[in-house]
Amino acid sequence: MKSDAESNAPRGRGSGLNPGNRFESLHLEKDELELDGDEVPARVETQFFIDHSRSIIAYNDSPDIGFNASINPYRGCEHGCVYCYARPSHEYLGFSSGLDFETKIMVKQNAAELLRKEFSSKKWQPQVLAISGNTDCYQPVERRLKITRACLEVCAEFRNPVAIITKNHLVTRDIDLLSRLAEIRAARVFISVTSLDPNLARILEPRTSMPSHRLAAVRELAAAKIPVGVLIAPVIPAINDAEIPKILEAAAKAGASMASYVMLRLPHGVKQLFADWLERHFPDRKAKVIHRIESIRGGTLYNAKFGERMKGEGIFAEQIEKLFSVAFRRQGFTKNRAELATEHFRRPELESPDRHQLNLF
Repeated sequence: MKSDAESNAPRGRGSGLNPGNRFESLHLEKDELELDGDEVPARVETQFFIDHSRSIIAYNDSPDIGFNASINPYRGCEHGCVYCYARPSHEYLGFSSGLDFETKIMVKQNAAELLRKEFSSKKWQPQVLAISGNTDCYQPVERRLKITRACLEVCAEFRNPVAIITKNHLVTRDIDLLSRLAEIRAARVFISVTSLDPNLARILEPRTSMPSHRLAAVRELAAAKIPVGVLIAPVIPAINDAEIPKILEAAAKAGASMASYVMLRLPHGVKQLFADWLERHFPDRKAKVIHRIESIRGGTLYNAKFGERMKGEGIFAEQIEKLFSVAFRRQGFTKNRAELATEHFRRPELESPDRHQLNLF
């Protein structure tokens, strides 16, 4: 396994490339981002931009996803996970799915205000709201901006159920709000654990919490009686698939009550980024990994077909599913997952004494 210095990658970044935008016919490649030989910059600083979106809730009708509504306080993610399926979404903003995705972050400063407006509308039907449906809501800048916390405050006020997925121990900062929601069965957290190896995590997910810190987050959430699970995502054939039993064992010991996994997904330009990452860090294993992925994806590197894109198909996908299932049962996990409650939802402004007084006139 090569270090960043040995692999020609900017320090602390997952991607070693900044490929052209698939929606643009022209691509300008700046000298300072040339990643060949001595041209590699030692560091690429993160830039933050204000996102002026007028709505905050996104909807999907995918049968593969366990929620219909989600919010993402940030577009782009400084965590820098090289495999991230959300990278191509940055191209809609005119950026690259490579280094741009992890160094040019759009910040929705008014996310909580927009969410309050959505909940206050009679059009809103109380339902589970996923936070981090696309990018991680607890990426490093959240420690300073607290946009996710502000959104959770709104959810707690309206008692709307939330489901969170994150790789960051920072989620424990908001245990007070999550506990309030958990008391009415309106909160669930999944901590994504891709590997227990800190060296692999460092190059695969450079700016996330270390594996030990993620397991610590599981322990703290479980101790606070907040339903918490572990998501092994992504499972990368010949890279981390053999770790599945150990991850589930560590998760169970930490107090996780739920567990799941998602197979590696490489849509659009992520294929090139991941192949480059393999070449830089695992050149001796690259051909094997690519072959396994193609076997799981019907001969290609990605198959977006519903029902198959999350788990894959073929003999290697079946082996991984069996490995997970055996370890899942051995650690005492069950598939029974309590539904989050929506019946406690309320609109505080409609319950205000001042409003009833005004109605007298």
